[in-house]
Amino acid sequence: MTSVNLTLRLLRAGGARGLLGAGLMAAAVALSTALLLAAAAANVAFDHRADRETWRHPGTPAASGDAVAIEAASVDYVRGKQINVIDLAALDRPAGAARNHQALPTPPGMPRFPKPGEVWMSPALARLAASLPANQLANRFGSASASPDAQRTTRAHPTGLLGQAALVHDGELVAVVGWASTDPAMWAPKQTAVERSSDPTPIASFQEGEPSAIAGTYKVFTVIATILLGVPLLVFGGAAARLTVARRDQRLAALRLVGATPGQVVAMTVTESVLTALGGAVAGVLLYLAMIPGLAQIRIEGGTWAFSDLWVGFPIVLATVVAVALLVGVSAIVGLRRVVVSPLGVARRETPPGLRMVRLLAFAAAIVAFLVASKVVLGWGSTGKAVIIALLGLGFWTINLVGPWVVALIGRLTAAAARRPAGLLAGRRLVDDPRSAWRTVSGVALTGFVAGFTVLLSPAASVVADSPIEQLSAAVPAQQVQAVSAEARQRLRDVPGAALQPPDERGGDGANDSGDAGHDRLVMVTVTVHGGAERVDQARTALAGLVPGRHFTSPADADRSGMQVLLDIRTGALTVLIASFLIGTVSAGISGVSSVLDRRQTFALLRLAGTPLRVLDAARRRETLVPLVVMGGGSLLTGVVMAAPFALANPLEPTALVTLAATVVGGLAAVVGASELSRPLLRAVTTNPSPRPD
Repeated sequence: MTSVNLTLRLLRAGGARGLLGAGLMAAAVALSTALLLAAAAANVAFDHRADRETWRHPGTPAASGDAVAIEAASVDYVRGKQINVIDLAALDRPAGAARNHQALPTPPGMPRFPKPGEVWMSPALARLAASLPANQLANRFGSASASPDAQRTTRAHPTGLLGQAALVHDGELVAVVGWASTDPAMWAPKQTAVERSSDPTPIASFQEGEPSAIAGTYKVFTVIATILLGVPLLVFGGAAARLTVARRDQRLAALRLVGATPGQVVAMTVTESVLTALGGAVAGVLLYLAMIPGLAQIRIEGGTWAFSDLWVGFPIVLATVVAVALLVGVSAIVGLRRVVVSPLGVARRETPPGLRMVRLLAFAAAIVAFLVASKVVLGWGSTGKAVIIALLGLGFWTINLVGPWVVALIGRLTAAAARRPAGLLAGRRLVDDPRSAWRTVSGVALTGFVAGFTVLLSPAASVVADSPIEQLSAAVPAQQVQAVSAEARQRLRDVPGAALQPPDERGGDGANDSGDAGHDRLVMVTVTVHGGAERVDQARTALAGLVPGRHFTSPADADRSGMQVLLDIRTGALTVLIASFLIGTVSAGISGVSSVLDRRQTFALLRLAGTPLRVLDAARRRETLVPLVVMGGGSLLTGVVMAAPFALANPLEPTALVTLAATVVGGLAAVVGASELSRPLLRAVTTNPSPRPD
């Protein structure tokens, strides 16, 4: 308790500038905590979305004795938007068994299992169906086995609306259609090459499903985004413990020289750091809660998020607060080695030993390991992805490891080449404390890596071909082509501008297009529709159900799915980049002010020696800009190199180059602007240059 009381007294005795230092540390911790929770929320949110989708995609088929229903999933389109269609049918019960739909498994978001002919729609799909003519959307749903009266009823109005538990997001277009188990639509293979489609599968419940492949892809992208954001946050959080470290080390060294034990010094440091960090972490939790409404508006996969998606839960919040406090405490303890071992050296401001070149070797080894692994382990499935992600994080983190070493090298070169006092002061400062100088520019330097990495992961829109929308096709078994063509002509009589094309003998699309899979040879039946999207959707509706298990789709439909993924990648990259800029700017501002507070006695002595204020200000600016240009450019180049194995095959999006240029210019402006915030403080601490004891 003596150490704790002494720490609190010294903190209060530090005056306004002492409290300013503690406030800077708390602010840094608050921002780190809020953004760490936001990064965790992104992973939790995509997990929630994937979980809500699992009921639509059965995993292993249920045993014949356990199966009670058949489920299939397919994808349809309207006005360029994707509709997820889930087909359900109850299996016939053995002779003598009563058929009770209430005993069937209940799909999520529905009060009961659908009966044949029923159509349940998501609220967004129901609104869209009500806003469009029935012959363009609503009439395409319904079971062919239902009675004519039931068809007219379900096609005019949905049987009911799906609840939130059935939807990935509120704006999703989903239709659940009930069928008879004898209907051909429940036995025909689907277009399984299309994302979120699955063949008819016997099921015993809706609890045995699995996420779609596209959901897993989004989760991998989220983990990568977390690493790109998490490394700067951890660096920033660790640096928070070192803010105003020189002033604190001087104070603790003085206490060691008058008899304080190493244990007391450690206890005082931990108390000051952890108490301040806990206050900042609690403020960060409140900031995270305030950020959720804004984060919920980020549209991914065409939809926004619910509060429950982005709320990580009290256990994760508590774990984050404790982890941040421990990180700050451990970082503070690690920095005490010189105070404990050589308090006299600290008190005399002796230059610490130089950093070793092994940091550069570790950085190079991490980059080489990542590049090699990107060529070797990509075919290892989930294990390969985990290795790649781990090496990506390691390579990114080693930039922080090599940063101080490069800053020290820059300092020696700057001092050797100096022709003016400002250059000499800046170079000597970088050599004297490269870690502190690196903390000032680390945020924006690491943002350069994020920009360089993401710029190559934004392929141009030309990657997705500009395919026509007026050609609708479906794969049909060869022996049914004549009958399907005749029926198609009959249905298209009322669709102006629609014409049936000669059958395409080259085969269809999907996983079951070859006889090798045990299915008949498939032939493409194609319809050309002129007159725009309205006529195309009218033709889709007229042809609905013509080929059991398959919808008539255009080449542009698949392109839209690919375009959605590209848009989401750009949205995620832009979000991470903005967050990185925020970290870098705040880090530069806080570290710049902290650096002036740390060296106020040095500045006072230089002023007493006759150094003009403009020279001190020029030196302060130069010791920030020179490392920033070198390390920012090096980090950006490192990001480009590490992203190259995944992006060289794609043409570069022109706007990505604009983003890259904006990153460079914005990074420089952010650091310069943030560092200029310390200029009034520099003037204030040198107004009365008489040195005072802390």
